[in-house]
Amino acid sequence: MRSELASLAWFAVTLAGYYLLKPLYRRLPRWWTSPLFSVPVLLIALGLVFGMNYPVYMRDAHWLIFMLGPATVAFALPIWRHRALIRRHWMALLAGVAGGSAVAMSTAWGLATLFGLSGSLRLSLVPRSITTPLAMLVSADIGGVPDLTALFVVITGVAGIALGELLLRFLPLRSALARGMLFGIGAHGAGTAKAYDVGDEEGTVASLAMVLAGLLNVLAAPAIAWLLH
Repeated sequence: MRSELASLAWFAVTLAGYYLLKPLYRRLPRWWTSPLFSVPVLLIALGLVFGMNYPVYMRDAHWLIFMLGPATVAFALPIWRHRALIRRHWMALLAGVAGGSAVAMSTAWGLATLFGLSGSLRLSLVPRSITTPLAMLVSADIGGVPDLTALFVVITGVAGIALGELLLRFLPLRSALARGMLFGIGAHGAGTAKAYDVGDEEGTVASLAMVLAGLLNVLAAPAIAWLLH
């Protein structure tokens, strides 16, 4: 009974933290006020105080991971609304998704190898740039640790938002297509949410890029596993 109450408490803290900190992000939209960053920091602090470890938390809060699937499917609505934009730029979208996915996977593997990380860690890092439910599927297929991959996806999302804001200031990305691809490929769901703050078209392109990148990685998982092993 005590274990069940602890599980319920961590689940409640996660949801409460998100809803309490979300208004702060609306008033001050910065990467460090995003619930994707501030809530994990809060959970880490509480975990250190009360002795909760990450595998136990993932076991207790698995419902949150399950809910990401329907949330990802919901991006189909804005994609349908802006289908004319997609028809005009479908070649650029496909090229960006394929190229961005290849760069994300190869750099993750290369840097992990350079720093001497173990095989399971390297494989868990490879799908870090796609949305969490699909990243966990790819991780399991190629021999990684899905729970670790979920953590790496969150870190990638926070870093993608922070770096994306800087890149928009210094790079001459004038089209909605370029700005949306920047966030959708580089920071998956977190980047897509940020892209909608930039503009409606940017958010649509980002959501499409995120979904296509996830599907591409899932379909390519057997080939990726063969190459990496």
